[in-house]
Amino acid sequence: MSTAEIYQRLRPLMFSIAYRMLGSVSEAEDIVQEAFLRYHAAQPRQPEIGSPKAYLSAVTTRLCIDHLRSARARREAYPGPWLPEPLLTGESADPAGHAEQTDSLSMAFLLVLERLSPVERAVFLLHDVFSYGYEEIARIVGKSEDNCRQLALRARRHVTEHKPRFEASRGKREELAARFFSAVGAGNMDGLIAMLAADAVVYGDSGGTSPSWPRPIAGRDRVARLMAGVGSQIRQLGITARPVEINGQPGAMFVDPAGRLTNVFVLDIADGQVQTVRSVINPAKLRHLGPLADRQDLRRRLRAP
Repeated sequence: MSTAEIYQRLRPLMFSIAYRMLGSVSEAEDIVQEAFLRYHAAQPRQPEIGSPKAYLSAVTTRLCIDHLRSARARREAYPGPWLPEPLLTGESADPAGHAEQTDSLSMAFLLVLERLSPVERAVFLLHDVFSYGYEEIARIVGKSEDNCRQLALRARRHVTEHKPRFEASRGKREELAARFFSAVGAGNMDGLIAMLAADAVVYGDSGGTSPSWPRPIAGRDRVARLMAGVGSQIRQLGITARPVEINGQPGAMFVDPAGRLTNVFVLDIADGQVQTVRSVINPAKLRHLGPLADRQDLRRRLRAP
């Protein structure tokens, strides 16, 4: 099988591993590209490579572990809440079409993984999500099989304790999300309050750019007022919400009249209510989704009389 054929066959799996490890579409794509470059370069020196999947899985995982270790300090110093880069999962476009659409893709789940060490995250994902055996995982991460079992057990306990709950019915999630974004657009406070959980929370990832929500906003009434205020601004600017599935959950891409992206919202829905709203407005985390609106122009228009 040629390198090109191996790339087409195994790239989806490598991207799925890298994205869950890193929470970044752009960084995952870079890691996967580097892994394939190393595989291509190794072939003349190591013609005995028997399993491209095993080789690429090892290189991809090790690169992700190294990357996470170097990125930890940057994430700790990140201005405001850090959220994963949004991944479109309801469309067939690459790379979204290549990531398995399970709860292990949700932003809430990826944020739980952030609390694990890089090696714990790798062992847990490879075993519990991608069904690799402990013998192979041990070779990948450079640990004994028994050590890997202990790492997986510790990670599994943590994930089980903090694992988010979601509405089981996809149809109900989508129907409630549609009503929620309609109420946001109309500034319908009563409608928003009726759909929000009492302990609803909003997280905003702006990367320190303006506008920003540097701290979570908690409580049904506060969240409803905030979202109604967002609705007032988007009506003034002619921005509309385009429903999409993001990280396996209902969401919306907000676009200006020229079709340029301003931000992305993702909802966690359980028990028939919106539990969490996550907004990604950091331009660096949105570029892979299409052309971006001119933020300075939008702010000038909001200030105009």
